Amino acid sequence: MIYRQLFGYQALRKKQLNKAQHQVLKNYLAIPLPDKNTPIKDVPLLTLDFETTGLDAKQDKLLSVGYCEVNQLKITLATSHHQIINCQQALASENVGIHHITDQEQARGEQLKHEIDRLLQLASGKVLLVHYAKVERTFLQQACLELYGQAPLFLFVDTLALHKKCFDQKIIPYDPSQLRLSALRDRYKLHNYHAHNALSDAVATAELFQAYVYQNDLQDKPLKQFLSW
Repeated sequence: MIYRQLFGYQALRKKQLNKAQHQVLKNYLAIPLPDKNTPIKDVPLLTLDFETTGLDAKQDKLLSVGYCEVNQLKITLATSHHQIINCQQALASENVGIHHITDQEQARGEQLKHEIDRLLQLASGKVLLVHYAKVERTFLQQACLELYGQAPLFLFVDTLALHKKCFDQKIIPYDPSQLRLSALRDRYKLHNYHAHNALSDAVATAELFQAYVYQNDLQDKPLKQFLSW
């Protein structure tokens, strides 16, 4: 944290690249991320969502991943990807009730390494767009630690954090449920979607971000105004 504040995230990534041992990680870190002053309309994004067995990245497992590219603030559905992960443990009934992923489906799922390798390749040079960055940040960092022995720096734009900041600035009491993805989409009169599917949540997050940017005329604002640390 202190190093990043003093020298910037590009310098920190170069330092991480020098220490990286795994080729997948080296490839990811070798491609610079967008400059913090780049207008948000020109920032390449990867909208991303994870479904997990819980909220503790050190104890719980990554269950599915969904993402697609967003370029020039346009969602590129042709790049969409969704994959269930073989988390190598039985699922609790409450998990199945939320994510509708059965033990049989996850047992046939892809190996974690294959999916994280693929994700890092596609995320190279991009900022990650998520709703509630704590989940994606901690689970992605934990996966990288387990697979590569090192967690690289990722840049996140968090639609929950952006809207929380707006709510807080109004100094009006609000219920935390108003920050849910579905509730925020309702504010922009966006259509309903199937929640708790990693790909549909990722696309829904991208649509929410589009609405937020265009409604507030923020297209030319720099990336640094949107980043969530």
